[in-house]
Amino acid sequence: MTFTGNQGLRIQEPLIFEVGRNDTTGVDLEEPAAFASRLGGLARKTPIDLPGLSEPETMRHYVRLSRQNYAIDLGMYPLGSCTMKHNPRLNEKMARLPGFADIHPLQPVSTVPGALELMGELSRWLTTMTGMAAVALSPKAGAQGELAGMMAIRAAIAARGETRGTVLVPESAHGTNPATAAALGYKVRPIKAEPSGFVSAAAVREALDDDVAAIMLTNPNTCGLFDSEAAEIAAAIHEAGAYFYADGANFNAIVGKTRPGDLGVDAMHINLHKTFSTPHGGGGPGAGPVVLSERLAPYAPVPFLRADGTLVERAEDCAEGEMPFGRLTAFHGQMGMYVRALAYMMSHGADGLRQASEDAVLAANYIKASLQDVMSVSFPDHHAMHEVLFDDTFLKGTGITTLDFAKAMIDEGFHPMTMYFPLVVSGAMLVEPTESESLASLDLFIAAMRDLAMAARDGDTARFKEAPRYAPRRRLDETRAARKPVLTYEGGAPVAEAAE
Repeated sequence: MTFTGNQGLRIQEPLIFEVGRNDTTGVDLEEPAAFASRLGGLARKTPIDLPGLSEPETMRHYVRLSRQNYAIDLGMYPLGSCTMKHNPRLNEKMARLPGFADIHPLQPVSTVPGALELMGELSRWLTTMTGMAAVALSPKAGAQGELAGMMAIRAAIAARGETRGTVLVPESAHGTNPATAAALGYKVRPIKAEPSGFVSAAAVREALDDDVAAIMLTNPNTCGLFDSEAAEIAAAIHEAGAYFYADGANFNAIVGKTRPGDLGVDAMHINLHKTFSTPHGGGGPGAGPVVLSERLAPYAPVPFLRADGTLVERAEDCAEGEMPFGRLTAFHGQMGMYVRALAYMMSHGADGLRQASEDAVLAANYIKASLQDVMSVSFPDHHAMHEVLFDDTFLKGTGITTLDFAKAMIDEGFHPMTMYFPLVVSGAMLVEPTESESLASLDLFIAAMRDLAMAARDGDTARFKEAPRYAPRRRLDETRAARKPVLTYEGGAPVAEAAE
């Protein structure tokens, strides 16, 4: 052990409260002249209690912390269902153009014709790729896009003079689906997945009645499979007077190959970060546009952009036939995400976007084929889409769990895959390589996974139970951390002075 606790460039970084002192400041400030406070009863009555650091100290602290983060720019991120793909720097350059980066939400619409034109072009690409009639760009994230789509469905049903209170959600759907339905006051009726991992039209028909408002189907689903009976499911849903909501989080697997609108989908949100390479969250609000069929297009929330490029900001400005369910957000959306997504689309073109989908599917199936002899594939008889699902069958009898396996991956320099999701298989390990990874990158990942699988089989339990050993922090007591989280810094333990 070194004197400092550091090991070369692996620096043990304390909390910022431990680096600085709250009784000092990092800059020299003159004592202010006498003044009369205008804060009244709002004036602070206790010290601000923030650590005082100089600029170099502050910079070093956060740079050191950044070196302890795993990121897509450092290595492969095989998080299934999350699609951690490379964000091309061209997108970032375009998003930083002053005409886009410096727009203020309260600017007069007449001063931003270029932004409206870009939003119109983005809308054209999204509706063309999905085969849908309209798109609402305003949702700030995929979950909010789900909310918008389901609120449009609720408004359409209300316009018919009906009240329906049930939403069908297959077990293979994303977790946000039942949460969104419940948040809107719907009862959630689960649809069991078939042993094959698919959702059957027969199971959907059996669950239908006059109270069903919609089905929320993730396709491709979280088992990494494309539900081939989607069109039959849509027909059954429409015959019952309900609507088909598709979770578009896995759209990255089918862009340029299948148009959801052709399958009978009425609404679908699109995660721009998953499919069109915008950053996760974007350092603030992200973007989750929701595309709508002709049946739902009139109910898009304000503000919305018409096909002719005119922006409708208030419901009272709507034309005849336009019946928005209301305002979803204060402003239209996240301009930087629009720019990044359109830059990605235009630089790839239609053929490039289709190839990205094909490459994502190819990479997942390459991993599946390369690991199926040492790890247990949950649905071996079907081709995977953009992600492949493993379960913990190959770990039975070893005393090693999915969590242990994931911790050992950290020591190998890989971010773990998505664990224990979906719930339809035991000890799930959902791996999504995306199209961004090279063959060499995939081969290294496969070799590491094979080595771990064989080590587990050979009884090297310590390698897993003690992992991670090489991370900045060792293994945590996750149960204790979840049940007794420490959310406020109370100061370090007192250190006895030598004279004491």
